[in-house]
Amino acid sequence: MLNKIPFALALLTMFGGVFIAILFGANEELFKKKIETQLMSNPAYSSLQDPAEQKKQMAQEADKNWRYYQRFHFHATGIGAMSLAVLTFLTLLTPASKLRAAACWFVSVGGFLYPFVWLFAAMWGPEIGRGAAKEKFAVFGYMGGLFLLGIILALLHFLVSPERKDRQS
Repeated sequence: MLNKIPFALALLTMFGGVFIAILFGANEELFKKKIETQLMSNPAYSSLQDPAEQKKQMAQEADKNWRYYQRFHFHATGIGAMSLAVLTFLTLLTPASKLRAAACWFVSVGGFLYPFVWLFAAMWGPEIGRGAAKEKFAVFGYMGGLFLLGIILALLHFLVSPERKDRQS
């Protein structure tokens, strides 16, 4: 069962990316209205005196925040697929070892958690500012490093491990 968890995380990562895309398709305006409403409560924009300038800056900020939701979708689907590929590669082509297990866990956990930096920044960014939101949820961003470390360990394991006996010709 423990060996299945990294695969489950990779599939859940892809599920999250596809699920939010379905939500976008079903009601993109819901996301955009949420961003607009939250921007109105952000003092940086609500305190602007010139209505034309306020409208312009809020529109620019809304577009950037909307892009963060899209980044969650892009990263979750792409990294989920890469995670699944690396896990499959390691399982099929290399013998079991602690290094392989570490690579599998780092790839799957890092890949699963990293996209959430974009989702949470999108959810809280309009209200507290995009920079502050990314900073608040930076731990999820750091998971991209864990994902990369997993890929490096996978490559290292592949290069130093002997061929699997059941795969030799």
